[in-house]
Amino acid sequence: MSKEVATDFLIIGYGNPLRHDDGAGPRVAEIVASWRLPNVRAISAHQLTPELTDALASAEVVIFVDARRTDPHAQPPADVTFTAIGAAEDRAGAADTHTSDPRRLLALTQRLYGRCPQAWLVSVPGVDFDFGESLSERARQGVEVALRRIRLLFTSR
Repeated sequence: MSKEVATDFLIIGYGNPLRHDDGAGPRVAEIVASWRLPNVRAISAHQLTPELTDALASAEVVIFVDARRTDPHAQPPADVTFTAIGAAEDRAGAADTHTSDPRRLLALTQRLYGRCPQAWLVSVPGVDFDFGESLSERARQGVEVALRRIRLLFTSR
């Protein structure tokens, strides 16, 4: 099944907003959605699920945003990372829904729709993944950096 590109950019922020910094990805997606930019769609999700492949197949570029655990005492502090990613080579694992791996979701999209969007993984450093809804100062700064870089990506194309 082939699908037409309908969205220039798709932002998928994923994580659990009830686990402090794990909510950084959904927070980024919610803020991008509030910008109401044309040809930009943002999805906030707890985890990456196969249902997202339909949205991926319709996008030219997808940006996955997730939090990663970092050492709160590291010097210098960990930065937000932007990494270009492609579909996982392990096609057998593409349908494994028990892991939140964007590369496997891309592989599943390729398998189902015959296309795979250009993809980036934005990783926001976090230091507190306990129960709670607020972000640590480190994650808040990371969300701001991620949003600035995502907006630059929108304007550079």
